[in-house]
Amino acid sequence: MTSAQKCAKCSKTTGEGGNALKRCAKCKTVLYCSRTCQTADWKVHKKSCGLSAGVVDPIVTIMPQGTFNTLSGKPLIAKGLEGTIDKPFTQLYNKTWLHDRSEKDVFQLLVDCFRLKLEDDYKFEGDVPVDSLYSGNCADSRIPFRAFLKKAEKRDGLLPPWWKTAEGTTKLDECVTFGLTDSWANLGFPAEKGDMIQHYNDANMPMQLRMLSEQITGRGPMGQSGMEMLRMQMSREGGKLPYMSTIDMSRVNELRK
Repeated sequence: MTSAQKCAKCSKTTGEGGNALKRCAKCKTVLYCSRTCQTADWKVHKKSCGLSAGVVDPIVTIMPQGTFNTLSGKPLIAKGLEGTIDKPFTQLYNKTWLHDRSEKDVFQLLVDCFRLKLEDDYKFEGDVPVDSLYSGNCADSRIPFRAFLKKAEKRDGLLPPWWKTAEGTTKLDECVTFGLTDSWANLGFPAEKGDMIQHYNDANMPMQLRMLSEQITGRGPMGQSGMEMLRMQMSREGGKLPYMSTIDMSRVNELRK
């Protein structure tokens, strides 16, 4: 006789309202009765979640040439966004990566940029903001995300021209609301590199999000600057360097050992 399935946090055998328990969306193995319990258990479950899901965070990601617009300069078959932009690394360098995108795409990319930063800070440095999802004390990360957006607003030209209206108001509150209601880019759920690659169908999207985060906060993953990698990717987009591979700058310290 098998033991009854139960919530990994509180041991209840049924979910809210008597509904069935829900599985962790990533590893598909651990059960929870509610989002509250899942949030409270994340700090513990996170250590095994990626292993159960078979998630790999490689130092070097090898990709066939021409698969993504980040390598070939050709339009990418859009996935996860309403539209695409040409030569994204060049646009990152020019601080126009968020320009010429729809409002929904800008909101989503800002939320995902922040979610990946939270994951990187926790994974590589053990940094957990007390008012974020990762602390186990909050159902979402809206408070630090709001602070993140305020930093972005101080970076001249980084946000699209429409972000600030003629009356002086901004899209900050709308972007936070988006991050609390969107089914994918949700501040109530953690996300990591593998999730971003799968959602956007682009192995270079995590790198782009990390470079945007560095432009907003002034600090890259583990304190490392991504400028050298940005220049190299720009050269590839311009056809000045042959395709080889892409190196994840969040793991650059391991390469140097």
